[in-house]
Amino acid sequence: MTSTHAAIAASLALAFAGNATVSHAADTAKMEKCYGVSLAGKNDCKAGAGTSCAGTSRTDYQGDAWKLVKAGTCTQIKTPKGPGSLTPKV
Repeated sequence: MTSTHAAIAASLALAFAGNATVSHAADTAKMEKCYGVSLAGKNDCKAGAGTSCAGTSRTDYQGDAWKLVKAGTCTQIKTPKGPGSLTPKV
């Protein structure tokens, strides 16, 4: 009986893990890259020449650094340097 319970528990764990992955993928699909809205060191990835990935932006609201935001909200985000942009600000 012990191996049966273990098999059932493993099956349930895999089912829940699969649902979490699908949910995360759906959440990510509802996001978009928004340039010029992150604070220094708080960007999500690539921030222009000389940077590699997350946390590498050097200034607040750096135009070539992006942050993932809810789809449809980027250009509504106001910063001291203007609204967010769906394309890198030069």
